[in-house]
Amino acid sequence: MKKSLSQPFFFQSGPRAVLLLHGFTGSSADVRMLGRFLEKKGYTTLAPHYKGHGVEPEELITTGPADWWQDVVTAYQQLRDAGYEEIAVAGLSLGGVMALNVALTHPIKGIVTMCAPMTMRTTDIMFEGVLKYAKDYKKFQGKLDSQIDEEILLIMEQSMPSLQELREFIARTRQEIDMIYAPIFVVQATNDEVIDPESANIIYNQTESLEKHIKWYENSKHVITLDQEKDQLHEDIYHFLESLNWAQ
Repeated sequence: MKKSLSQPFFFQSGPRAVLLLHGFTGSSADVRMLGRFLEKKGYTTLAPHYKGHGVEPEELITTGPADWWQDVVTAYQQLRDAGYEEIAVAGLSLGGVMALNVALTHPIKGIVTMCAPMTMRTTDIMFEGVLKYAKDYKKFQGKLDSQIDEEILLIMEQSMPSLQELREFIARTRQEIDMIYAPIFVVQATNDEVIDPESANIIYNQTESLEKHIKWYENSKHVITLDQEKDQLHEDIYHFLESLNWAQ
């Protein structure tokens, strides 16, 4: 039996829309439970996949932040084209960085960043994450270990040139977030094993939003949307969204 991969989703409910953005090497599965939760609360949610994500890792390494940003812009426009005039944005990890960029370039009601990096590790360490994604993906496909090893070697030989562009994209975002004025909720896992948790304080302190909140989740790791405090996270995001100045 063929295993099914995660797909982008568009859960249409009420007139208030939330654009949900996954992380680097992630997929809509990262935010699907949050999407379903908000749908039950009357919010429409849309989660795209970035180019090269949720597919063969050989495709991922040929893509870069310019591709992924275009997918975010397209998803935002999809909501507008569907008639949603009031949109909030929430993103996990790289999705949080994307959410900040949406706020810099498009009208939004509010922002939620979840474990979003404002500093990046070396490209070598980032590439280790790509290789882990590749191995996990190929195991999910049911390939033999010997075949996986061969294919991983080929990926290592090709590398991922756009990782430096990703570092620059995040650095540029950090330089510009003092131009953000929309309400913001900064979420950070205390036990984050992927990014420097100090990034949360950078976002909180440097954005110019008059309405801003920060919360640390003491028992969670990086993929906080799937961790043990996810139910509390869902409630907290819902209460933040409810506090926004929606027209309807």
